[in-house]
Amino acid sequence: MSAAAQVTDASFDKDVLESEIPVLVDFWAPWCGPCRMVAPVVEEIAQQYDGQLKVVKVNTDENPAVASKYGIRSIPTLMIFKGGQRVDMVVGAVPKTTLAQTLEKYL
Repeated sequence: MSAAAQVTDASFDKDVLESEIPVLVDFWAPWCGPCRMVAPVVEEIAQQYDGQLKVVKVNTDENPAVASKYGIRSIPTLMIFKGGQRVDMVVGAVPKTTLAQTLEKYL
């Protein structure tokens, strides 16, 4: 069972924008190699920050509306939302330390 929930175009507002706690959104696609590389890091972050941070994944192939709304040009793109606003983003497969340092600012 994945620690990161799958979010769709239909559930994005409720799951991400209306969340009480900051949300890390992993924009990915099944065919994307770097997405597969960053997936375990995203899972570790989800477990490490359980309760402080919500971690969700958006398959950009299946949910083009959200991807285009936020101007996703390359994947993986990891976006941090807080209080319904995008506050930061990391593009590409990054080490866990980089992602954790970025997240710490918003927790």
